[in-house]
Amino acid sequence: MYVTQGLHRARQQDPDRVFTVCSERRRTVAQSCDRIARLAGALRGLGVADGDRVGIVALNSDRYHEVLLAVPWAGGVINPVNIRWSATEIAYSFVDCGTDVVIVDDAFVGLVPALREQAPNLRTVVYCGDGDVPEGTLGYEELIAATAPVPDAMRHGDQLFGVFYTGGTTGHPKGVMLSHDNLMTSALGSVASVDLLTRGGVLLHAAPMFHLADIAGWMMGTLLGGSHVFLPSFDPAAAVAAIVEHGVTDSLLVPTMIQMLADSPVAAAADLSSVQRLLYGASPISEAVLRRARKVLPNARFTQAYGMTETAPIATLLDWQAHDDAVLRRSCGRAVMHVDVQILDPDGVEVPRGEVGEICVRGDNVMVGYWNRPEATAEAVREGWMHTGDGGYMDERGYVFVVDRIKDMIVTGGENVYSAEVENALAKHPAVAQVAVIGVPDDRWGERVHAVIVMKAGEDVSDDGLRDFTRTLIAGYKVPRSVSFVDALPMSGAGKILKRTLREQYWGEDARQVQ
Repeated sequence: MYVTQGLHRARQQDPDRVFTVCSERRRTVAQSCDRIARLAGALRGLGVADGDRVGIVALNSDRYHEVLLAVPWAGGVINPVNIRWSATEIAYSFVDCGTDVVIVDDAFVGLVPALREQAPNLRTVVYCGDGDVPEGTLGYEELIAATAPVPDAMRHGDQLFGVFYTGGTTGHPKGVMLSHDNLMTSALGSVASVDLLTRGGVLLHAAPMFHLADIAGWMMGTLLGGSHVFLPSFDPAAAVAAIVEHGVTDSLLVPTMIQMLADSPVAAAADLSSVQRLLYGASPISEAVLRRARKVLPNARFTQAYGMTETAPIATLLDWQAHDDAVLRRSCGRAVMHVDVQILDPDGVEVPRGEVGEICVRGDNVMVGYWNRPEATAEAVREGWMHTGDGGYMDERGYVFVVDRIKDMIVTGGENVYSAEVENALAKHPAVAQVAVIGVPDDRWGERVHAVIVMKAGEDVSDDGLRDFTRTLIAGYKVPRSVSFVDALPMSGAGKILKRTLREQYWGEDARQVQ
């Protein structure tokens, strides 16, 4: 199997279909194929040989889509860079995996001098923005126009598709090596397991494309004969406008984006009935946000995806029917067709149903390994099982319930408290927009449960009011003993709350390394 497979199929069967929409640009399948083949030829002309890494630091666009396909077409390996990283972090990834050619857009071309300084191996920068080509860079469109198309190198199977860096919040990030088989196994197994995207639909890309979640959606949409609409980044008003103008049928968002869309006055006033399927992940969605989202997206079927970069990325799916079950919608679904999922104890033995252990995944979607980190690879993948680091349990029907990051468990007064349960309870309060629960030092209890709250605009509630409300939903020892109110929570590029950042003010250098 190979990632460009869906593109070849589309060119053969439906070449005149609109394939990409970005701002005022619309391109058919045939036009996109020609540009991708020319860009691949240009990359080869720049010295990209078989297996060489090519980086991209850019916002979402049709050109990002082209790069994802042109790099393997040229025989290379993609390095999609987290756009929220500093220049130092980006340069580290370039040096670590030997990325010598990088493509940047208007938003990040200003980083080029710092990247050249900190990554001496960086020899070529291609500018894919819409302005004048900056000095010291090569023009993306000029390269395509001046280069003849080349045949697909047909990288496939266990050959690398990309190096995806993860875990950059603690120490140096690790480069997750994913093969063509890894990505294709996850995509095909997911669409075969659950009705999660519309065949021949219109897929909106508003979540960042560097993240594997959106890349997974992009792959599945292409395989299912879909069209792609690109927004540079998520903005509720822009998303609403794109949905209305282009008849968007599908999208992938993280819960924080869904919340922003659900609470947007623009969304409330618009007809968003074209949206049929919405895939979400990165973190659980609260029941309260789900209810509000269903009001503005009345025809949308919500599907939750659970996984990680190392599983390319999907391990379980919670289908739209299960969202109507009050118990099941707290789960992350059941194993998809391409994986085995088990809950294991520290000795690697499966625990009884209903008992908490570590969620572990086995299948052809599990990563090749971490780039140049054999020890870390051996620690993460043991006897074929990818150890996710997530604590959870499985019920008698195979539904997996994530209770927390194992290292994020709060031990207070000898009791184990899983923050996800507390967060779900607090999120039900009508005044709460976002919440994160962490453990902080306490002289009496060892650790105490602490909640960090973002309030909805115009709403107000006291500490005691929140605690009284929460106490009606969960056990008393789980109720936050302290609460702080903030304007915004720190977020990763993938839309995950950075709990380590929240802990630093309480734990200092001893802050637990949990993302």
